[in-house]
Order: sequence, then C-alpha cells, then structure tokens
Amino acid sequence: MPALPPRFNISRDDIARVVAAFYEQVRVHPGLGPVFAAHVTDWPSHEAKITRFWANAILHERGYDGNPVKIHRDAGNVRPGMFEPWLALFDHTLRHELTPEQARAWSALAHTIGRSLRASVVEKMQGPGGVPILR
Repeated sequence: MPALPPRFNISRDDIARVVAAFYEQVRVHPGLGPVFAAHVTDWPSHEAKITRFWANAILHERGYDGNPVKIHRDAGNVRPGMFEPWLALFDHTLRHELTPEQARAWSALAHTIGRSLRASVVEKMQGPGGVPILR
C-alpha cells in the first residue's frame, strides 16, 4: 500500500524547529508554563515525542505512540480555558517559523486537534447536575 502524501509541504526538520520554538515560549508563559512544568521534567524527550506526534499527523509517519486525549484528561491541572492561549501561542510560533501557507495549514490542523482535546477535558470536568465546567 503506498504511503499517504503529507497533508502539506513541510519537512520533519521544520516540524522539530516549530516544536522547539513553541516550547521555548511555553516555558516562560505565565499561564501555560506552570501547567507544563508540573508534568514535563525532560524537555528534550518531550519535544522529541511531540515532534513524532506532529510528524505522524502531518507526514503520516508512524513513530508516535501515545494517547493525547487520555494524557490531557488525566493531567489534573489542564482546564478548558487553557486551550485558547495555547493555540494563540502556537499560531504565533507557526507564523514566525514557517511560510504563510505552511502556517495556515498547520494552524487549521492544530485547531481541529485542540477542539477535540478541549472537548475531552470538558467531558471530564462537570459540576453539579453534569453541567460542564468551561474555565
């Protein structure tokens, strides 16, 4: 069976560069930095894993083995309101690191994935009567 073509024109090196630049910004972000710091103790390994995630999602490589929904649901300190600043910071990084076409394509994919992750966190977080906690 022939390999699927990439979702858009980008190299694995470009993906790794974006991931590294993004997490450099995350580590100093006042809202996101502490959330990540509570879970990530080995940044190079984390960045390599996330590079594999995006290489899988974009290039159809099969090097990623993980369950992002479970990880985000089980983290305990990830809240639905965190996805908007996460995506804004990611979009900023994409615009800074890539061509406009690459940035637009990757952003669209990231927002689709972000909506799914946010929905999984909302599903887990319910108040009295099953009302979702959205912040």
